[in-house]
Amino acid sequence: MSTIAPISLPTPRGPLSAAVEALLRDGSEPGDVAVADADPYGDDLHLALHMCYELHYHGFAAVDPEREWDIRVLAFRARLERRFLDALRRDVAGGADLDRELAALLSEPAEPTGVGVFLEQDGQWWQVREYFAHRSIYHLKEADPYAWVIPRLRGTAKAALVAVEFDEFGGGHGERVHSRLFADLLAGAGLDSGYLGYLDIVPAPMLALVNMMSLFGLHRRWRGALIGHFASVEITSSPASKRMADTLRRMDADPACVRFYTEHVEADAVHEQVMREVIADLLRQHPELIDSVVFGIQATELLEGRVERQLLDNWAADRSSLRASLAAVNSAPAGSRRS
Repeated sequence: MSTIAPISLPTPRGPLSAAVEALLRDGSEPGDVAVADADPYGDDLHLALHMCYELHYHGFAAVDPEREWDIRVLAFRARLERRFLDALRRDVAGGADLDRELAALLSEPAEPTGVGVFLEQDGQWWQVREYFAHRSIYHLKEADPYAWVIPRLRGTAKAALVAVEFDEFGGGHGERVHSRLFADLLAGAGLDSGYLGYLDIVPAPMLALVNMMSLFGLHRRWRGALIGHFASVEITSSPASKRMADTLRRMDADPACVRFYTEHVEADAVHEQVMREVIADLLRQHPELIDSVVFGIQATELLEGRVERQLLDNWAADRSSLRASLAAVNSAPAGSRRS
């Protein structure tokens, strides 16, 4: 994945994404599409929002680069964002008790649950591959949304966050960039390692999680929320990555699959402490942002919970958690186990 070719526009999932697709393709006006009536966590809204945000990453084939700053795209995106943000603020507890939120992230329940625990104890290879497909929406652009917050920080907060980003981007080595390691993981699992190769079949919960990162990153007013989200990821990543690495070893997965997670075990344990420095210095400079930092943590937990339910509820019913099964869209080998 040394170069990334722009992907084709995805297939719309309703009137909102169809309006964005037409606007990006040929400049058609979106008209009076009823954003206010849309499911704020639904497939249609989040594919539409994801298409708007992708213009700020690698764009789409056959879409004029000028669309990135087309006032009509930005205006429609703002309507989608308001619908999404209103739901997030409605559905989290809010408040300013940052210590409680950080303590909750660090606490391990007596009987751990979640996707990682399920895969470790009862998971099958087809479910691991589906998990990889979901996570590809983020990991193939891993840490990119956080780069937008760098010019919005000062002092220790900026320096410490850049140190974390330096590790995420391979410490100066292209082959160690985390998005490259995940592309290697996908190839090792017999999956499409191309950028956003599974966008058409990954359902709304994962798109919403990545859209939240892009939204927080692109808006200076949400810099505190992005820091809260980033801290949440780094605090929970190391133990989750260790569990996943153990699971993949048990399944005798390709070494590239294991490597992605072992890379995160030690690095993210350090990043947890560094992100605490980022938060502390940010709030020393801007104490008024504490509510925003808490919101970022809570929104992350909310959306990760929706991803978890999407996977576990479908797997409990012995059906695919994707919009279409991997077998239907990918002709690669069914497993990555070594002979």
